[in-house]
Amino acid sequence: MDRKALQERTKRFHIDVIKLCEELPRNAAGFEIAKQLIRAAGSVGANYRGTVRAKSKADFIYKIEIVLEEADECHYWLEIIRDAELKKGIDVDKLIYEANELTAIFAATDKTAKSNKAGNNNV
Repeated sequence: MDRKALQERTKRFHIDVIKLCEELPRNAAGFEIAKQLIRAAGSVGANYRGTVRAKSKADFIYKIEIVLEEADECHYWLEIIRDAELKKGIDVDKLIYEANELTAIFAATDKTAKSNKAGNNNV
């Protein structure tokens, strides 16, 4: 998957999370989880976009690690929504799957970037 397609995918993920959160219960749990999940999903897309402006390989790795952490946090909050039965159905399952996929993509990117940096002592 190229950079542009992944930028679009992370943006779509954020939008889909926002739509899901609009359907959560209007209570303390729903508001707090929605706030945390929307923040994390936005961070995935925004910080991935920021990797384009990395100043060095080390800076790229730092930024990718933030993206990875936020994608994994999304996965956590989505599982909480499902397991606490705040929202059920295919929408939650699809977003859990996508969060898992994004986490795997960014984990692999992080691993590759670290391997490339270790193999190139010029940076």
